[in-house]
Amino acid sequence: MRSIRGGRQQEALEMLQCIFLLSDSGEVMLEKQLTGQKVDRSICAWFWEQAISLGDSFKLLPVIASPTHYLFQIVREGVTFLACTQVEMPPLMGIEFLCRVADVLVDYLGGLNEDLIKDNFVIVYELLEEMIDNGFPLTTEPNILRDMIAPPNIVSKVLSVVTGNSSNVSNTLPGATASCVPWRTADLKHSSNEVYVDLVEEMDAIISRDGILVKCEIYGEVQVNSQLSGLPDLTLSFGNPSILNDVRFHPCVRFRPWESHQILSFVPPDGQFKLMSYRIKKLKNTPLYVKPQLTSDAGTCRLSVLVGIRDDPGKTIDTVTVYFQLPHCVASADLSSNHGTVNVLADKTCSWSIGRIPKDKAPSMSGTLVLESGLERLHVFPTFRVDFKIMGVALSGLRIDKLDLKNLPNPPYKGFRALTRAGEYDVRS
Repeated sequence: MRSIRGGRQQEALEMLQCIFLLSDSGEVMLEKQLTGQKVDRSICAWFWEQAISLGDSFKLLPVIASPTHYLFQIVREGVTFLACTQVEMPPLMGIEFLCRVADVLVDYLGGLNEDLIKDNFVIVYELLEEMIDNGFPLTTEPNILRDMIAPPNIVSKVLSVVTGNSSNVSNTLPGATASCVPWRTADLKHSSNEVYVDLVEEMDAIISRDGILVKCEIYGEVQVNSQLSGLPDLTLSFGNPSILNDVRFHPCVRFRPWESHQILSFVPPDGQFKLMSYRIKKLKNTPLYVKPQLTSDAGTCRLSVLVGIRDDPGKTIDTVTVYFQLPHCVASADLSSNHGTVNVLADKTCSWSIGRIPKDKAPSMSGTLVLESGLERLHVFPTFRVDFKIMGVALSGLRIDKLDLKNLPNPPYKGFRALTRAGEYDVRS
């Protein structure tokens, strides 16, 4: 990125200048100025006009050049996080910081939507105060932030009304200020030392009308829940790290051991955190097959959908659901299945809840679609979105080799789990 207003050397010391939180209607719910140079709200009006005129293609752009600023944006649950800068900075840093802000708000508020942000405006503002200083990221670890700013609860809200003091900021510094690692509180003690490692993966796939696999890749995370005393030093290794692409690490990970030996060496934060994320590209198959067939003639369509297990992953495929949207030209639908339940809503959204796929027979759904009068054939075909969950299996094939722990008086309990679920899994008809 090049600075829009060149020649001003003092701006080179600044990073982000302002953060806005916008509702799904374009309303500015929160504004946080980060530097001495104030950013006018008119930038949000310009941004929203562009979003309305250009549509979804504009909302997918992470970095946008306006006439006066560079804008970073992410969208979470209808809430747009918009950050502004006029100086050179790594674009991924701005996007990554906004993602961290969104994650912290979800952790604090138990979710993320317009009402939660408005109801907890003070806490959101105080969190931004602690997370960024003069445009630079400062404190971003949730466990440290919890020592500084108390999460919202009924008691704190009642006290703020009674006393008139709405601040949730603690009067004492967090314990991490005395620690040699800023993400971990000093002198932690747990009655039982435990550490759990979860491999959580999402499979994105696109299957064409001819049954050809157009796209199949996995986005995964290594999630750790650490309940360890003192200052433990952990080493995590994989059996096949060469399959990993686009890896991103928590700040606690030492980069040199990974670069040389593909080993994760780290001192963990206390509690639950995302140690690492990764992507695995160009998988050759999917665990499920979905075969839709549509035939139409004389104003009536015949629909049949067959779902089954393609390659046995070794575990049961649970909570399988197929979603699809009927075209507007369909006047009525009569659908049924031999396994599970089919629901057709008033807005023509259909869901087929299969649940667990039996191994002795493939679930099927069939029925008729009646078109509006004057139409002979169906010209717009629905796309089927599949949702599923497989416990105990990482479909990417990634394997945890071992987890070693140092600086602990007693051997802790170590637990490992894996989960794969569907992400954007679309089958075209």
